[in-house]
Amino acid sequence: MKKISVRWLLGFFGLALIGCSTADNEMAGGNLQAVNHTLHVINWFSVNGYRAHGGGGSSCCIMLPTKWRPGLKADIEWEVDPEPYAKIKRKTTGYGFDKDAWAAHQAKFQRYSTIVDIPEWSGTDSCGLSVHFLTCNKIKVTTSCWGYGSPNNPIKDPQDMEEPAVCPK
Repeated sequence: MKKISVRWLLGFFGLALIGCSTADNEMAGGNLQAVNHTLHVINWFSVNGYRAHGGGGSSCCIMLPTKWRPGLKADIEWEVDPEPYAKIKRKTTGYGFDKDAWAAHQAKFQRYSTIVDIPEWSGTDSCGLSVHFLTCNKIKVTTSCWGYGSPNNPIKDPQDMEEPAVCPK
C-alpha cells in the first residue's frame, strides 16, 4: 500500500512540473560573439557568467529564453590590454616572456563591468548574443541573426575607433 501512495505522489508532482514548463520559460543555447570596435585588445569577456574569448569569432554557448521578455539584462564583464603591442622582455632560455616583465605588463590590464538591456527580438528569431565593445567602455548587444557589417544588423558603429580625448558622461 505504501509503494502505491509514493508512486501516486511522484506521478502527481511530475505532472505538476510539466504544467510549469511553458514556451515562455523555454531556454535555448546560442553562440556568444565579441565585436571589438576599439584599438585595444579584449582579452576575455563574460555575459551573465558565460565566459568567452574577446578576440572575435563565436564561442559556445550562452543560454537565452526562446522568446524575448521585458527586463532581460546582460551583465557583462571584460578585461582590456591597453598596450597590446608593447615590447615585453623575453626569457633568456626557452620560450615565452620573462616572468617579471610579463607581471609588469599584466598589471596594466584593466577590468570593466556593466549591465545593459537585451533588445527585443520577434518570435524565436534570436541567434545568440553579439557583444559590441565601443570606445569609452560602452557596450551594445544584439541578438540579430545578421552578422556585423550587414545592412540588416542593427549596430552600425565602425571598427578601429580611437578613444576620444574626453569620454562623454
